[in-house]
Amino acid sequence: MRIPHQAEGFIPALKIYNTLTREKIDFQPINPPFVGIYLCGPTVYNLAHIGNARPAVFFDVVRRYLTYLGLKVRFVRNITDVGHLTGDSDEGEDKISKQAKLEQIEPMEIVNFYTQKYHEVIDKLNVLRPSIEPTATGHIVEQIELTQKIIDAGLAYVSEGSVYFDVNKYRMNENYGELSGRILEDLLETTRELEGQKEKKNPADFALWKRANAEHLMRWNSPWGEGFPGWHLECTAMSTKYLGKIFDIHGGGLDLMFPHHECEIAQAKAAYGEAPVKYWMHNNMVTINGTKMGKSLGNFITIEDLFSGKHDLLERSYSPMTVRFFILQAHYRSTLDFSNDGLLAAQKAYKRIINALSILKKLEYPLHPKAEIDEKNDEQIQGFCDTMLKGMQDDFNTAIAIGQLSNIVKKINAFYVNPETIDTIKQGTFERMKSLYQAMIENILGLQEEKSTNQEAFIRALLDLYVEAKEKKEYATIDKIRASFKDNNLIIKDLKTGVDWGYQE
Repeated sequence: MRIPHQAEGFIPALKIYNTLTREKIDFQPINPPFVGIYLCGPTVYNLAHIGNARPAVFFDVVRRYLTYLGLKVRFVRNITDVGHLTGDSDEGEDKISKQAKLEQIEPMEIVNFYTQKYHEVIDKLNVLRPSIEPTATGHIVEQIELTQKIIDAGLAYVSEGSVYFDVNKYRMNENYGELSGRILEDLLETTRELEGQKEKKNPADFALWKRANAEHLMRWNSPWGEGFPGWHLECTAMSTKYLGKIFDIHGGGLDLMFPHHECEIAQAKAAYGEAPVKYWMHNNMVTINGTKMGKSLGNFITIEDLFSGKHDLLERSYSPMTVRFFILQAHYRSTLDFSNDGLLAAQKAYKRIINALSILKKLEYPLHPKAEIDEKNDEQIQGFCDTMLKGMQDDFNTAIAIGQLSNIVKKINAFYVNPETIDTIKQGTFERMKSLYQAMIENILGLQEEKSTNQEAFIRALLDLYVEAKEKKEYATIDKIRASFKDNNLIIKDLKTGVDWGYQE
């Protein structure tokens, strides 16, 4: 597969770190040019937090980059609107039902409200809407059918109206723990005696279908009585329905690896006799000032909090593109620590890169170049472009790509100040730099310039007044206009070719 914007230099094949095999392996779609991706979406019982933002943004980049490579991506991200219990296992109350009781409204009101809120903040982060966004409640029939398949395979049993997966039977032929590296015996030693455990043959068995008690608000008829599906079951049912029994990529946060994704593998193998996913990808965790995020710690920050700045730990508000850029500055498999210092640094870097994009769009290679080629400079720019693509080919390393964008910014600014030097590099090099820089920012990283048409018109009007004041030598007016720009984090640039503006860095 030839990579767009590839020059003569060698760019290695796309490699993905597969959590299942714990190694980087070449990406080879099951049915090229088609690629199927399933991402575990939110449980819509509360406002989306910054931990929800990371997988949404990163896997959006995975989708965008594969599309950039010419592949046809079907991207499925689910909405969990039932079955996710407060204990993240088989114990506790359904998170949505619990919130509905607290707010004294119907569970589906909770679902609709928080799904809409999720879409609002994720849209602001410029995350593309999924190709398909299935809900658990919309696929009850498929989940009942899947449960029956596993029972028929002899790997699940009915107990007091609930259906449980038989982990010990499964282990006779398969490795339960292959994804997470967990050892079942170690898990059993640390398992507490919890409500509902007496229904199970083994404490490690997990629910495919749970009997609904008298207080449970969300329930459906099934061959085993009234109940609701298990959290793990829904993702297996929906991913295989829309992507096939075996699909290319399953993504999610590292916290979902066990038990959620481990159970997905077991369910699919039990029902269909084969592993469901070729490449498992997990983004690492989010921390706040070096500490794990949690409501009890007072450092639970929603995405809306970041945009508004209304949180005790935030010194100010941060724009959606600043947040997106901040997330992508780190490689997805490294821990991401949110802090005011980190966000402020990201804001400056984002503005520097987006400002250079605006400049680059105005630059053109001369029709009749006259200068001698500066081979060293030319090779350096080609090297930045190559390294940028190599970074993305190496497990979607956005941190490397952004580092090379920063290197190219210096070249763009140099050409902007002295446009007569553009022809000191080859035209092919200039055109490659220009198109790749724009494609990387807008199409792959999904970054946008954050200004309105009205704002642009207002800035241009002020610049016209500034030019007029300079011609008339009205220094008081010049100072006022410069101060106004500064107050709005903007700067005026006096250049040989005229007057322009940009963001403060």
